[in-house]
Amino acid sequence: MAGKISLHSSSKKEYTLVSNLFIDHYMSQANGAYVKVYLYLLRLLSGTGTADSSLSVVADFLDETEKDIERALKYWEKQKLLRLERSSNSITGIEFLDPDPAAPVKTAAAKGPVSPATEEPAADTTATPVSASAASPSANPASAPAVASTTAPAAAPAYIYKWSAPEKPNYSAAQIRALTSLDEVKWLNARLEQVTGNLLKPADTQLVLYLYESVGFPADLIVYLYEYCVAKNKRNTSYIESVAISWAENGINTVQKAQDETAAYNACYNAVNRAFGLNRAPGAAEIQFLQRWNSTFGFDSTIIEEACNRTLLSTAKPDFKYADKILTRWHDAGVKCREDISALDAEFARKNTEKNTSVDKPANNHNTTSSGNRFNAFPQRRYTADDYSDMEKRLLNQP
Repeated sequence: MAGKISLHSSSKKEYTLVSNLFIDHYMSQANGAYVKVYLYLLRLLSGTGTADSSLSVVADFLDETEKDIERALKYWEKQKLLRLERSSNSITGIEFLDPDPAAPVKTAAAKGPVSPATEEPAADTTATPVSASAASPSANPASAPAVASTTAPAAAPAYIYKWSAPEKPNYSAAQIRALTSLDEVKWLNARLEQVTGNLLKPADTQLVLYLYESVGFPADLIVYLYEYCVAKNKRNTSYIESVAISWAENGINTVQKAQDETAAYNACYNAVNRAFGLNRAPGAAEIQFLQRWNSTFGFDSTIIEEACNRTLLSTAKPDFKYADKILTRWHDAGVKCREDISALDAEFARKNTEKNTSVDKPANNHNTTSSGNRFNAFPQRRYTADDYSDMEKRLLNQP
């Protein structure tokens, strides 16, 4: 594994050329360490188009382990950005491939309308990465469109990226043997058996390898993941996987980030339990609400508890959907603290008072009485003493 690795490219530039497709569609989804490896390998190729290195050299430069470098290379190979050459289970060569613009790994949604001119990049805006089979684009200005020299390029559309979990493979027995023979995976499995107090089941092995190899979780983060779930008495692999994917979607890729997230989540969970009077762990759908309130909205436990208290007073039951409507409204109104809620309450009370005082009243009319009864808007008859006496006699059937 410590032998030399030959890198090939036909590009001979004095700068590192990075594809815009890599930046737009691949970079933000990948683990940060994987991005470092990809960019550093490109740097090694700059100027010559070929380079010799080794996993240990790359690992020393990036302050990573050789296993980390190997995982990064396998990740980019799965994304079809690299082709790895192997001999006796060792990586002997790396070839850079062009990103496929027709099959992006992330979904990009433009903020606001995008004009046709900006939906497709101009011919000279997407650089071609170094590759053994294709030269990089010419730097000759004459090859650029004439408009580029007289008109400033249109601003690139802004993108909102949502991380999507990679497809979960079904590892064969041979693949499991190969992966579990790695020293780091051996250590990982041993630690997980200590955490769970049992031998790993086949479903656990499939999940661990998926998180380790495809999702890109480091071994210590997987251990912490199991510690966290076991502490909550949640040992089902589907639950553990849902927590892991949620962490990955929120950019949690280190133990420290996971600890910060779980501390905030636990505070949120305890606040909801107090307000709703629950003595149980939340279900899968309820967990999604908690994560939305805590991670997406960024509300602290006091705000979440206040929303739950109001929900219980309004509905007389622990209704997560009702609480979500309250918190969504507060989030849209820019609520950050309890003082902001008080300000919203005061504004609502003021508008409600104005609405009640502006209700149409009967106009002053000489034919109506001063009573607030809306039926007095009609002209009233006036009765004399004789009229009342006559009505009384008739009622009593007197002649």
